Amino acid sequence: RYQGKPLVVGGKPNSRGVVAACSYEARRFGIHSAMPCSRAYRLCPQTIFVSPRFEVYREVSKQIHAIFRSFTEIVEPLSLDEAYLDVSDCSDCDGSATQIAQRIRQHIHAETGLTASAGISYNKFLAKTASDMNKPDGQYVILPRQGEAFVAELPIGKFYGIGRVTEGKMKALGIHNGGDLRGQALEKLQAHFGKAANYYYQIARGIDERLVCISRERKSIGAETTFAEDLLDTQEMINHLNHLAVRVADSLQAKELQASTLTIKVKYADFKQVTRSQTVDNAIVDVAQIHAWVPLLLSKTQAGEKPVRLLGVSLSSLDKKNGEIPRQLFLI
Repeated sequence: RYQGKPLVVGGKPNSRGVVAACSYEARRFGIHSAMPCSRAYRLCPQTIFVSPRFEVYREVSKQIHAIFRSFTEIVEPLSLDEAYLDVSDCSDCDGSATQIAQRIRQHIHAETGLTASAGISYNKFLAKTASDMNKPDGQYVILPRQGEAFVAELPIGKFYGIGRVTEGKMKALGIHNGGDLRGQALEKLQAHFGKAANYYYQIARGIDERLVCISRERKSIGAETTFAEDLLDTQEMINHLNHLAVRVADSLQAKELQASTLTIKVKYADFKQVTRSQTVDNAIVDVAQIHAWVPLLLSKTQAGEKPVRLLGVSLSSLDKKNGEIPRQLFLI
């Protein structure tokens, strides 16, 4: 019933929520993911707003990833519906990556009713870039002999891994596309972009030697919430942070991990955002340890002086638990 109509998945049009996803019909009005729903409504008042259905997404994701693994075991998940696949040793379709991608897309449509797009190339950067070329329901191939020329014409804002801030810095340096980036000396890139310079230097030449990793080490666990109305009361903020801490600690324990660093995130009403972190000597394994640090970390922000629209809690520097620590259940 939503086919052919502008559709937004996310918050309500008059809420603080953001667009999680939107149909192509909605995108024609300038709506995009991460945009405030209120702005999306102003751009297209006839847009239909619906709430996310995460359980449905997870079940469909399992189907999609099972299809991936029916062709190759070398799969690196990026999200619920996206992954890198190394099909170098796949015997299906006589080893043709282009035909394998076509077959995978056909299986996805047959089993889920969903269309899928694919990018095919000789490295991760180019495959990811190619996956955006023929959306929706298409695929695009970049052959080894085409890689360097393709990158040379690619606008710098289209480079995977280059966000808006970095894009702005590059354009200020006269770097508008891959050709401009390739013309920069490594030393100059290092001076402006630090450790990321080597990556930029390589991809400007169509080089990306990263392997498809079957399992990726989780770097952090977090939770956050955006409020319908700005908060000014610090005790109310602490209560919300403690509530988020329960979710984070429960996830930490479910994964049998411990953490060394606690971080809280505060986004003010003017959209400026700060984080405050604490690294502890004794590993964090339960919610009580998080609760002990929350008031101190919050006191290092301007919360209470400036209205707050979002709060978040995350744990990082994760490691497997040392020894047997009994799991505690919490009432929310």
